[in-house]
Amino acid sequence: MKDCADAPAELLVCIKCRRGRADTGVDDRWPGQVLFDALAALPRPEGVRLTPVECLQNCDHGCTVALRGGARWTYVFGNVDEVAGAATIMDGAAQYHAQPDGLIPWRARPEHFKRNCVARIPPLEAENV
Repeated sequence: MKDCADAPAELLVCIKCRRGRADTGVDDRWPGQVLFDALAALPRPEGVRLTPVECLQNCDHGCTVALRGGARWTYVFGNVDEVAGAATIMDGAAQYHAQPDGLIPWRARPEHFKRNCVARIPPLEAENV
């Protein structure tokens, strides 16, 4: 697998997520947009790009984010709390970017990443996955 330690990582955030409810109870924004705004307000780790997306098709499982980049594995995480989860997600994004293959060692992963991984997708140019 190609080394991609310097390749940017992208944090995708579903901004249309409703967390299974008709309204957010907080304001007029969808929970996914609340999460995106919270992430956008945090300092971004070097090499991590934040991108809003219309839908990640995980609607029944809370707010959803994905991490991808370079020749790394892609991860999709669900059940993200739109208010309390931003710092954890940003920390995980920094760890993800630091790994040439995107595979964060299990014990180093944020707890949320250990319990809420929806999918792990191999890179396009995967060797012996």
